Amino acid sequence: MGIYIHIPFCKQKCHYCDFHFSTSLKNKQDLITCLLKEIEIQKNYLNEEIVETIYFGGGTPSFLDAEEIRRILDKVYAEFSIISNPEITLEGNPDDFTFQKLEDLKQAGINRLSIGIQSFNDVDLIWMNRAHNSSQATKCVQDAQSLGFDNITIDLIYGLPEMTIEAWKINLQKALDLDVQHISAYNLTVETGTALHHLVKTGKSKPLSDEAGAEQFELLINTLENNNFKHYEISSFGKEGYFSKHNSSYWKRKFYLGIGPSAHSFNGNTRQWNVASNAKYIKAINEGEVPFELEKLSKNDRYNEYMLLGLRTIWGCEFEYIKSEFGEAWLLSLKKQLVNYSDQMKIDEESFSLNQKGKAFADRIASELFV
Repeated sequence: MGIYIHIPFCKQKCHYCDFHFSTSLKNKQDLITCLLKEIEIQKNYLNEEIVETIYFGGGTPSFLDAEEIRRILDKVYAEFSIISNPEITLEGNPDDFTFQKLEDLKQAGINRLSIGIQSFNDVDLIWMNRAHNSSQATKCVQDAQSLGFDNITIDLIYGLPEMTIEAWKINLQKALDLDVQHISAYNLTVETGTALHHLVKTGKSKPLSDEAGAEQFELLINTLENNNFKHYEISSFGKEGYFSKHNSSYWKRKFYLGIGPSAHSFNGNTRQWNVASNAKYIKAINEGEVPFELEKLSKNDRYNEYMLLGLRTIWGCEFEYIKSEFGEAWLLSLKKQLVNYSDQMKIDEESFSLNQKGKAFADRIASELFV
């Protein structure tokens, strides 16, 4: 079980981002107060199950100071049962993580850092409208390591317009030189409503070709796997013992509770998501209500989610689970379909998962198996 806490503030808007956040901090204290109230309101959502992970995402959670993080953690501990050594992750940007800030966060209980580096190339960072430079990124990781943080993940983005395979190779080597435990690497996508979408629509930026993106994805996999990383999810690479426990709970469809504006929650049969508006969220919470929409998952929905999420991971999908949850007729139908994917999957008597060739088409293959 996991708890996700959405901190909806950012210094500036990255050109590719479509997450919910605000660059205004005028409601920051009100919002923190409401996060604490929502934690109390939602204390029964996980049915007293023990919480294994706590994740501060955003936005930019590193905008909060250590005392504000501590207040939120104290409230979570007061309302939920927590395992003795939970994974507690905080996302942040290199320009926020001063040495003193890192030291304070460690004292507050953060034991895993997710650092949004995106690139070690300053030209890329300027194009993405990031607030840090490559020197800050390197120093941030080194400072964290010197303070004893031994569970660090960094984010990288590939598939940028004009990015060459050589530039991507240099990026990966700089990441490896820092000796972090986990790397998440994402292919740049053009999301509607973003600044990048406008640049592409107006012809001011040309997306990288699918072929070039696939070549960079293959280089990513081969480079990291040759350096003791396991490719355990499409965008995620971890050394042994350092897979993201929190994110893995999403892919394994464990229950989780989302706190804050736009945060999502899942309890096996329903999904719900809070309103993506700081003002509306604060107003509703102050009136004693959580402002969310809810979707009840049909049998088809649950099956399709199992396909989509399972095929993103090395664990894949299990035949026995499909039989017990959805029935033998569904299993027999699926096995007939899988014959068409013998060159893109690893299939044995117990389960099936994508091989390296199939990973490049994960979403498409999953959708073709949907009911």
